Amino acid sequence: QVQLVESGGGLVQPGGSLRLSCEASGITVSFYTMGWYRQAPGKERELVAIITSRGNTNYADSVKGRFAISRDNAKNTLYLHMNSLKPEDTAVYYCKGIVVGTNYWGQGTQVTVSS
Repeated sequence: QVQLVESGGGLVQPGGSLRLSCEASGITVSFYTMGWYRQAPGKERELVAIITSRGNTNYADSVKGRFAISRDNAKNTLYLHMNSLKPEDTAVYYCKGIVVGTNYWGQGTQVTVSS
């Protein structure tokens, strides 16, 4: 059974930083494409960043240069390092794993950027 559990969200001031974690069980994160998505109130869920099994990464234009996706194979955990946060980054952030054509999602973690 695949489980993805996000953590690390919270309230942060503009310009601040957060690190989100996605602990995986039932899959090995380094074997598959993994990603972070976010959904703001009243908006569609959107891609933030992905990392392939080869370690190639891709980012939404809105977060390039500010966010970084990484993984710790020993901990079987995916991370999203977020710097220079802006109010428009406020959203629920979700971890996603694509395993042989099946999408697995975590429950999400709330990130609020506000002064």
